[in-house]
Amino acid sequence: MTTTTGTDWQAWQDSWDRQQEWYMPDREDRFRIMLDMVEALVGTAPRVLDLACGTGSITARLLRRFPAATSTGVDLDPALLAIAEGTFADDDRVTLVTADLKDPDWPAGLPYDSYDAVLTATALHWLHSEPLAALYGQVAGLVRDGGVFMNADHMIDESTPRINAAERALRHARMDRAKAAGAVDWAEWWRLAAADPALAGPTARRFEIYGEHADGDTPSAAWHARELLARGFGEARPVWCSPSDALLLALK
Repeated sequence: MTTTTGTDWQAWQDSWDRQQEWYMPDREDRFRIMLDMVEALVGTAPRVLDLACGTGSITARLLRRFPAATSTGVDLDPALLAIAEGTFADDDRVTLVTADLKDPDWPAGLPYDSYDAVLTATALHWLHSEPLAALYGQVAGLVRDGGVFMNADHMIDESTPRINAAERALRHARMDRAKAAGAVDWAEWWRLAAADPALAGPTARRFEIYGEHADGDTPSAAWHARELLARGFGEARPVWCSPSDALLLALK
């Protein structure tokens, strides 16, 4: 993961993508639809807040598709932010902010008071429902009138347990086959990060903050839509779904 001239941050980005795709082989589909809806609703030069940005997966795709866009990435994970900082170090379209989304004052660190779009993917399931609903209220205050919020994440409909169990069994069987063929999972990816001199310190700090994995909630898409409407959005519904995940869009 390193080169003779320093850390190869793009290699770490690629490695993160492959690890995430082991869990979500349709990951690029949700990003594509997310950016389609950004273009449809706020145009091709949006000011975007990449919420719980991680390595900047959304930001990278946003800027490739919309070179005139700008992005503020906010996260607390020091290791993933280190990769984002290395990746976007020379890009003045990107600002990165370290903040805890459970801290009610986290928006104070942002460079702007409002955004055309707030985007997040596979991150907010780390929060339980009550703090997530409170976060949605803060997000509503950051999205301009006519702007959008989109959350692509695990959204489980508990009213269909047999469907859920069958889908999960098939998905995990496929994951097991991919792992046997050499795919890197979450735990192995973090072991590799801890072994890299550039990421060893940030990775250690990351585990001090989060532990192995935070335990949050995965409520249904209908729950997300209800909460977003209650917090000040005018419309909200899924615009993409898989058997286990959904992309929920809310329009201010």
